[in-house]
Amino acid sequence: MATSEEISNGKTSSFSNLIPTIKFTQLFINGQFVDAVSGRTLETISPRTGEVIARVAEGDSADVDLAVAAARQAFDHGPWPRMSGFARGRVLSKFADLIDQNADELAGLESIDAGKLFTFNKMADIPFAANLLRYYAGAADKIHGDVLKMSRELHGYTLLEPIGVVGHIIPWNFPCTLFFSKVAPALAAGCTMVVKPAEQTPLSALFFAHLAREAGIPDGVMNVVVGYGATAGAAISAHMDVDKVSFTGSTEVGRKVMQAAALSNLKPVSLELGGKSPVLIFDDADVDKAVDLALLAIFYNKGEVCAAGSRVFVQEGIYDEFVKKLAVKAKEWTVGDPLDPTTRVGPQVNKTQFERVLSYIEHGKREGATLLTGGKPAAETGFYIQPTVFTDVKEDMMISRDEIFGPVMALMKFKTIEEGIKYANNTKYGLASGIVTKSLDIANTVSRSIKAGVVWINCYHGFDIDCPFGGYKMSGFGKDFGMEALHKYLQTKAVVTPIYNSPWL
Repeated sequence: MATSEEISNGKTSSFSNLIPTIKFTQLFINGQFVDAVSGRTLETISPRTGEVIARVAEGDSADVDLAVAAARQAFDHGPWPRMSGFARGRVLSKFADLIDQNADELAGLESIDAGKLFTFNKMADIPFAANLLRYYAGAADKIHGDVLKMSRELHGYTLLEPIGVVGHIIPWNFPCTLFFSKVAPALAAGCTMVVKPAEQTPLSALFFAHLAREAGIPDGVMNVVVGYGATAGAAISAHMDVDKVSFTGSTEVGRKVMQAAALSNLKPVSLELGGKSPVLIFDDADVDKAVDLALLAIFYNKGEVCAAGSRVFVQEGIYDEFVKKLAVKAKEWTVGDPLDPTTRVGPQVNKTQFERVLSYIEHGKREGATLLTGGKPAAETGFYIQPTVFTDVKEDMMISRDEIFGPVMALMKFKTIEEGIKYANNTKYGLASGIVTKSLDIANTVSRSIKAGVVWINCYHGFDIDCPFGGYKMSGFGKDFGMEALHKYLQTKAVVTPIYNSPWL
């Protein structure tokens, strides 16, 4: 693993070949890379080193206006919504092929920009993005309504039509995957769009804009405006000519998006928001497997996962054994340079998030939880934190209630199935959950009792292109992935005509 000094130099001798040249730093509007109207730029800081690696054009409401105008023109008068679904699918497939061809460069961008593991980017995130395009390419020519059985002398049918200009607001934790979880189905539906990537991680989105143009997506169909949430994001949410907003991020910002949509043109929104997901581990579980799943649930992607299993509840019969094995296995989650293939935990995305996670660790200590492992910065430079586990956690502690979005596990004990379900549901969130048990009866009872959008049984982070993902309660509404995501970008029109002298209805 690279040392702190090597990481601070920005290029270690072993991994310098994985660091790509940053090619695209301008906004992408109407098929062209352009500077922001204001001329301003913002810093892109690598979490590997804490150093500035690029300056990117900083868009605001003026740039959003230009992007929305381009998207509106492309929707109302351009070829994209008027192509056959088959023709759109061919373009999306070519887009996917271009992603595959540039996988190394994209994986490197995600590592230096977001601190994500290069190996995992190349093996999982980048192929997943390409396959999202292929999935919806296959669905693009299968969009159809229904013929209705009317109750009187009328003939009725429905049409599924693209909703129009969509605003996509993307978070920083999975810049590549979540870009295409929104863009791919919207493109397949025939929509045009303005995409605002997170200002912390804009580099892959701009590269994707370049590839979209290479794939043959017409000008104005996909526009990318980098900017801050309070300016560019707010402008998209409140824009009178945006027909829908899809947002992934915090519950607090989700409220603002929803409010702006309501106060403007009453545009529909879909929100995938925060989580404080429970993992319930029962007495009959294989303890070694349960420990591995619990660690994966919280430390995967350095805990920067909306569905992270940050609250782990272990039944009292195996609790002591579980804690002993957890303390040992947690040390296997090595922290280091995300370009290093031996690293399992990279840096937090930026200094703000780094300090936020450390502040929650201090809250846990002050409130009386026991620090089992970790709890400190893991390097002198960059934004690295040791994987952290707290035991003796109480439900009213901040580390049990709040979404930390970092590698911090809150470990608790429960007695009965009923008590475990009660603890799992004692949260304002309802995004994801996990169950570890050998009993089908327990799995069935608990999975139907937990108020969450997904329940993973004897696995965790079981995401799949065909499996809809979204939350209950304050984790939002609307689904990503699967055919449900495609239908977010379609609206139903009923068409009715009279029939005369028909021998049957």
